[in-house]
Amino acid sequence: MHKKAGIIGLGLIGGSIGQALREDGWEVVGIDLDDSRVVAAIEMGAIDHTGSMEGTEIVFVATPVGAIAGAVQQAINEGASVVTDVGSVKGSICKEVTDKRFVPGHPMAGSEQEGISGARADLFRGAAWVLTPRENTDDACFATVRSTIISLGADVIVIDPNSHDELVAVVSHVPHLTAGSLMRIADDHSQEHRPLLRLAAGGFRDMTRIAAGHPGIWPDICMDNATAITSVIDEVISSLQETRDFISTENKEALLTRLQQARTARVNLPTGVPQDIELAIVRVPVLDQPGELASLTRLATEIDVNIYDLEIAHSSEGQRGVVIMVVPVDRSERLLGALMANGYRPSVRTME
Repeated sequence: MHKKAGIIGLGLIGGSIGQALREDGWEVVGIDLDDSRVVAAIEMGAIDHTGSMEGTEIVFVATPVGAIAGAVQQAINEGASVVTDVGSVKGSICKEVTDKRFVPGHPMAGSEQEGISGARADLFRGAAWVLTPRENTDDACFATVRSTIISLGADVIVIDPNSHDELVAVVSHVPHLTAGSLMRIADDHSQEHRPLLRLAAGGFRDMTRIAAGHPGIWPDICMDNATAITSVIDEVISSLQETRDFISTENKEALLTRLQQARTARVNLPTGVPQDIELAIVRVPVLDQPGELASLTRLATEIDVNIYDLEIAHSSEGQRGVVIMVVPVDRSERLLGALMANGYRPSVRTME
């Protein structure tokens, strides 16, 4: 079956999406304000051609944050069936774009390489890709975006826009700003001590690696997510002040406790999806109305239940349907409990 997708913004992320889609058999049309990027994208196989978004089943908007809302509306006006984006700030975009065909998203993936030249089809394999649907999001549109993203190799996480912005301030935005601060301090010292940067060990290089990312995208991100970012920066400052106090007062026990807590948290960061896992099918009767898929997947995310497959079966009798979720057996009871607590009447069976 012929599938056509569109990409607006042909940088690292847009180019990587294009390559992954074309590997999966999609025809991909792409546009960018920079004609040289369009030429490069065609030459490297990220898109088939440039042109209108008319007739596309899905469009990915991969522009800088400040241009996303306008690009989403452009895609809708040109006839795209479904539109999603890759911006790392969601709250402001969700307020600006309210069309039910728009499913806001954010892939948690990147590279030190800049622009279309750094694009690669496997960029999203094993990466988390956040979706932040709103109450009026069309279920069919949400399902299209989710299934397409999974086909790129990513793991879909569903949360609300404001929670997303608070969380990425902790795990993405402030770490980048912190790495930049450390790198600037080292650079300032290197003016006086020339061998300093040559002596930078692996730990310093690992910690400041993200400071090599393109700086041009960050002012918009920081302004749009200013409240969450400044709040986390205040927490970092407070934590560093406490650490400073432990050192200045020679409180070895408190310092060791703090470092042990950090080590334990780092060692236990989630990794990839288990390969051998028993699965269960959870069926949830729902009203056939917008937002049901988004609500259920958001609930699963909140209680840490991974959904491996998802579909909605529409009923021919009245405004009802059934959402079918495939989840790990050992988490199915947790999901059932949460669903019943929220007024649903689910059933479950183990997959054979």
